[in-house]
Amino acid sequence: MTGSLALCCLLSAHVLITAGYLTVSIEPLPPVVIGDTVTLKCNFQTDGNLREIVWFRVSEGGSAKQKIFTYDAMYNTTYSHMEVNRRREDLVYQSTVRLPEVQMDDDGLYECHVGIYDRGSRDKVILASSSIILTVIVPPRSISVVAANSPAPFSRYEAQNFTLICIVAGAKPAPTVYFKRDGELIDVVPTPQSASSVGQEKSRRRSQAGLWGSQVPTGRDLDDTKLKKSLSLLEREGELARLGQDGPSSRQEQQEQTAVPEAKPSSEAIPETVVSREFPRWVQSSDPLYYFQHRQRATSDGSVEVRAMLTWSLNPQLDNEALFSCEVNHPALSMPMQAEVTLAAPRGPKLSTSPNKAKVGDTVRITVQGFQLGPSATEVFPEPMFTWTKVGGLLLDGTEEHNGRELVLERVPAELNGSMFRCTAQNPLGSTDTHTRLIVFDNPRLKKHVIAIKASASRCSLTLTFLLLLSFTCELT
Repeated sequence: MTGSLALCCLLSAHVLITAGYLTVSIEPLPPVVIGDTVTLKCNFQTDGNLREIVWFRVSEGGSAKQKIFTYDAMYNTTYSHMEVNRRREDLVYQSTVRLPEVQMDDDGLYECHVGIYDRGSRDKVILASSSIILTVIVPPRSISVVAANSPAPFSRYEAQNFTLICIVAGAKPAPTVYFKRDGELIDVVPTPQSASSVGQEKSRRRSQAGLWGSQVPTGRDLDDTKLKKSLSLLEREGELARLGQDGPSSRQEQQEQTAVPEAKPSSEAIPETVVSREFPRWVQSSDPLYYFQHRQRATSDGSVEVRAMLTWSLNPQLDNEALFSCEVNHPALSMPMQAEVTLAAPRGPKLSTSPNKAKVGDTVRITVQGFQLGPSATEVFPEPMFTWTKVGGLLLDGTEEHNGRELVLERVPAELNGSMFRCTAQNPLGSTDTHTRLIVFDNPRLKKHVIAIKASASRCSLTLTFLLLLSFTCELT
């Protein structure tokens, strides 16, 4: 970039010809990764005598300049002098400034100022400058995947939306975030669409091989839980939840039932709501649509925090044991950065009781230590909810249930011996119950204490009786 020609005083046309010229430019620089060493190069060409070179770092929107390098040619022994004042001789110079291990604070505008002596007068100096913006980029510091609204209960009777949040912190500029399911890139809908466009979007995405999609259910979809099954299939399936089968709801229905001839069990189809005790069985598409939202905010250190959200209608039967990964691309990374989670329903909670041999009066803690995990899961995700109840009665504190990973029973009485406690663990993918029976042993120390109290009470009673007899004898006398 050609620097602006600044003269310390107004010159005539003849002086401009003899004054010489000065051009200054800084070599362009790509974005620099934090921690790297940077060299700023200022090139200038002139036919005059060099006076000085000054580098500035500009801050506060240009209102403040910090001098970082100065070269004064007046006191340099290698200064080059011109032989003939009227002779034009082009000289090319380069000034470099090295910034080792650049940090976020080094990001900003830099200027190179060059001054040469005027050919017409040694008292006059011609100034020119050039500038460059140094961009320092920072790779993401951390990446994590969490579930929104966690912990959340398991829903057996209606479909529910599920959202994964990928949090990427410490990056500059903002990174590109995308999701994968079981190693395949998820094709997402960036913004909510109308019901008419959802069908078109879904048909288009089905034609793309290797990409997953998902549809957020409407109010009608949420209630679509009815399945048609023959009577023979119903008999084989066993225990089913029948809703609205207590009797005909109107006289018209009774007339319709009497008018229709009885059909054979193998061909009769009865619509009814079928609810699985393990997983909901509402009708859902196996190729749903995923909705994607992207938010970012600037932090105090100059970096950006990005939150990418993936929302779809959860199907516990299909999504259990599914591997979801969040991957990040950034110019400061040589390869994508990723975090992954495996959706897993809780099953087989492992309970531990402390102390192992509880005695009357002890404080007992029953804690969930872990779960039985599938082959592809390393933990239960999302985080489950824990609910404790006492089978056949209230808890020791008089409440019906207790929420948390641990149940604490303070100063257990002997009446709790043999009591059964239930722990229900659930997350949006499923629910499971486990039970433990509390055995309470006698406390020898407590027994000795009770015996001592009884003996003391007995001695007090004998002493009181003796005093009463003594008082009665005195009155007789």
